[in-house]
Amino acid sequence: MKRTLIIRMLVCAMMMMGGLTSFAQKSIVVLYENDVHCAVDGYAKLAGLRDAIADTAYVALVSNGDYVQGMTVGAISKGQYVVDLMKALPYDAITLGNHEYDYGMERLFQLLRQVPAPIVCANLYDVKLERTVFAPYVMKRFGNKKIAFVGASTPTSMETEAYAFRDDEGNIIYDLQIEDIPALVQKAVNEARRAGADYVILDSHLGEEKTNRNSDSHFVVANTTGIDIVLDGHSHAVIVADTVLNKAGKPVVVTQTGTKFANIGKLTIAPDGKMTTELIPVESVTVKDSYVAELTDSIHAILDAQTNRVMCQSEVPLRILDDEGREAIRMGETNAGNIVTDAYRLMTGSDIAVLNSGSIRNEIKKTGDLTYGDLLSLLPYDNYIVVAEVKGSTLLNMLKKLVSFLPEPDGQFPQVSGMKFTAKVSDHSVSNVQVLNGATQQYEPINPDRTYTVATTKYCVTDGGLYNTLQGCKIILETKKTYSDVFLDFITERLNGHIGQEYAKPQGRITVIK
Repeated sequence: MKRTLIIRMLVCAMMMMGGLTSFAQKSIVVLYENDVHCAVDGYAKLAGLRDAIADTAYVALVSNGDYVQGMTVGAISKGQYVVDLMKALPYDAITLGNHEYDYGMERLFQLLRQVPAPIVCANLYDVKLERTVFAPYVMKRFGNKKIAFVGASTPTSMETEAYAFRDDEGNIIYDLQIEDIPALVQKAVNEARRAGADYVILDSHLGEEKTNRNSDSHFVVANTTGIDIVLDGHSHAVIVADTVLNKAGKPVVVTQTGTKFANIGKLTIAPDGKMTTELIPVESVTVKDSYVAELTDSIHAILDAQTNRVMCQSEVPLRILDDEGREAIRMGETNAGNIVTDAYRLMTGSDIAVLNSGSIRNEIKKTGDLTYGDLLSLLPYDNYIVVAEVKGSTLLNMLKKLVSFLPEPDGQFPQVSGMKFTAKVSDHSVSNVQVLNGATQQYEPINPDRTYTVATTKYCVTDGGLYNTLQGCKIILETKKTYSDVFLDFITERLNGHIGQEYAKPQGRITVIK
């Protein structure tokens, strides 16, 4: 009797202090990011926010892909510096973006083996072993609730990063199973539900773009049941909460944070199961994890020592965005596209240069002294410049394919030098295609029967770039130089270290009409 009385008194005291009540009513908060693309300064704030929320709620942390590539810090370390930071955060689930494949599968595995967090992906398949490479989902317990995090990675990587999925003979050794995404996600969801999941969250790098061949997040939701919410990535969209009806007619929220830590996503699951989402601008976050902040500072110091030498002066910013922050380079001509493709055409002596817009990753907003780091940030990938022989008819087919998603932004949209054309949005037609005559410096109508020399990256000829429209064209020169090195050579040797007013604005190479 005395023991029972003591227990009752303790219970009453804890309830008066909010102890048992808070335990029973504790919310679950899932913080999420997507498409960080090496914006490493956000990790300390993400960790700080997690720690601050953990005082009053259960907290999970997830990444929805595209973290190791996109800026100088990724390019110069092949993703290592980014992974060093991610190792310092207690992630609960991480999925794969298309740019995780950029350095090849061997490098991907080297990097991800270092991260003490579950990698989830329902659709990355090892053809030889006949099994998925990573677990389709991971189950996590928060209080008396279990959450399953299911992962999915965009299958368009099979085209845009084709080299990572094939062996030296061109055989597919890894497959993202483009036709089966909803079925594979559904299988993982069903398994998680049978294992006792109270909530199922899809950690998605599928995006909202129509270019994703019926494998975007909205399509997956519409063809599945059992997903409670989609934390999305890939299309760099800022979406607080977009409602999509699933196969059974139940509303499911899709949310996305933008890119480069513009926002941190916050999903709150209340004790009654109600879900709400919000996007927290990173600039408004005042808390930082001290250890992650110190690690970030040390990485910046190493990076600065490698990249701070001045390479040139520029009178103009090199733009890839419009004034509203949209990716103008993926929908039309920009001055950054002009100067980059000029570099490849003029340094190789080719008739034409063409580059997919997604290879030009960051704009240079400042003028005056530009450093090696500034220029490398513009072109951060390990792409090598080649020259190929391409018939005029092939170029015409290429252009028609590459404008077929207008007015939507597309990373395969072309930037060109030595060529002009008009693209019509309404029917995705291409007209008035002209090629610069090197002797007269006048533009002339393209000759479908003529063979032109085209400077581009090897990625755009053999490894999936430009939607494989140059596949099979004969490579007549391999420079053995990266596309950033050739650009640097152009700036220092041909422009004498000075970018002038001739590149102040787009030069009228691409005309887009309705």
